[in-house]
Amino acid sequence: MADGPFIYRFTRDLRLEDHAGLAAAGARGAVLPLLVIDRSLEARLAQSPRRAAFFCAAVRALDAELAERGSRLIVRRGPAGTTIKNVAHAIGAAGVAWSAAYDGVAMLSDQRLQSELEEAGLAATLVHDAPSIAPEETAAVRSIAGLGYRAFAPYYEVWRDMPVVAHEHPLLVRFAESDLRSEPLPSAAEFGSGEREGQAGNAVARRLFEKFLSESAIQYLVAARVPADERTSHLAAHLSFGTISARTVVKSTRDRLEDPFLLSEERLSLRAFLRAVAHRDFFLQLSWFHPRTQEEPLQEKMHGFSFARSHPALDAWRKGKTGFPLVDAAIRQLHETGWIHPHARAVAASFLCFDLGVDWRIGRDDWDRWLIEDDPAIATGNWQWIAGVGADMAQYPRIYNPERQRRRYDPDGAYVRRWVGELEHRPMGVWPTESASAQLPLELFAADSYPAPVVDHERSARDFLARYRAFVSA
Repeated sequence: MADGPFIYRFTRDLRLEDHAGLAAAGARGAVLPLLVIDRSLEARLAQSPRRAAFFCAAVRALDAELAERGSRLIVRRGPAGTTIKNVAHAIGAAGVAWSAAYDGVAMLSDQRLQSELEEAGLAATLVHDAPSIAPEETAAVRSIAGLGYRAFAPYYEVWRDMPVVAHEHPLLVRFAESDLRSEPLPSAAEFGSGEREGQAGNAVARRLFEKFLSESAIQYLVAARVPADERTSHLAAHLSFGTISARTVVKSTRDRLEDPFLLSEERLSLRAFLRAVAHRDFFLQLSWFHPRTQEEPLQEKMHGFSFARSHPALDAWRKGKTGFPLVDAAIRQLHETGWIHPHARAVAASFLCFDLGVDWRIGRDDWDRWLIEDDPAIATGNWQWIAGVGADMAQYPRIYNPERQRRRYDPDGAYVRRWVGELEHRPMGVWPTESASAQLPLELFAADSYPAPVVDHERSARDFLARYRAFVSA
């Protein structure tokens, strides 16, 4: 180990436990923990008030963890390169490590920062911490090195058999002693958020995950499909800000699967949960090897396909007033909580792309203003998957029928009634869809009641598929 200090710059990895980046910095010397609030971070946090509140709570928890170790978080505001160079000069640090980003814009920023620091004579080390298995490790199994995987099925075959390496416990990391001045910890109000900061951090994330694993995981297979079922992991925001390690999640779940007395139902649910985590890793590696996908379709055949930039019903979709209860419930849950149930999320996204024919980037960017989670690469991967332009290699786009999905996965209306107040006391048998609207009482369409459907789903789906077929066969 080197004698001099080494800086660790925290980004979306706000914890000490099982931390690849912190372990890498600790191998180079005593670690000085640093948080730089630059313009790009300010902009990300200012977009979503709940995201800003979650981030600030997580930073506060990280500082408390460091205090327990006799250290503290040094906070500075300003351009990342200049700030890191100034701190390094002040303490005589040999360099800095930080966790790699995976979306195109942030990856380019990482590359520029790395070059700037190296030109200043500092070691600049980027570390894979967000995925449970680094992109290069899965890519190394391919015969074509350096390209990663464009389809999930072959990726998952490799991922599920690869070991997950836990990194040094924070007790093994030595922190640098320094009298360096720190600016105040960030507050939600600093980013224009009026949200209460609440609780976040590693201890909160660990409790949430352990409760899920011990109590709810047995029902995950059902809960992931049924929007009214709350027993999914709810780890998205925690994983996105790194308050818990994806490696910890995968390793603990795999360990649980080793129990020979598990019920078959629980075994199936745990495998489904691991597959969902693998999907997260898959989208991170996809963006890592194909950063252009942040703005371009992964599928070359879909370059030039014309999604609309607007639609007369776009504002209705944004407000959760499309006349399709499952879609509207999903949007209103997002507005109320900063999160959407995964299946309802897919149905609402499908409606935008296919029923309205609106560009997937419009939906992604609109949701980014409401979601707590901060995973641009995963958001892009999921939206492209739904829109039929990304990693889903099906012959034709998978278009959800929103009313059929409602009848199948929310037949008693528990989810819809919870989030769509206008329908709280409506009978569940017939909703105001295009096929039934003529038979419903006229008072259902009063000015202050639930709206009529904004489109005819069957017609919209047929029109989109016809346009799709014409484009790909041209």
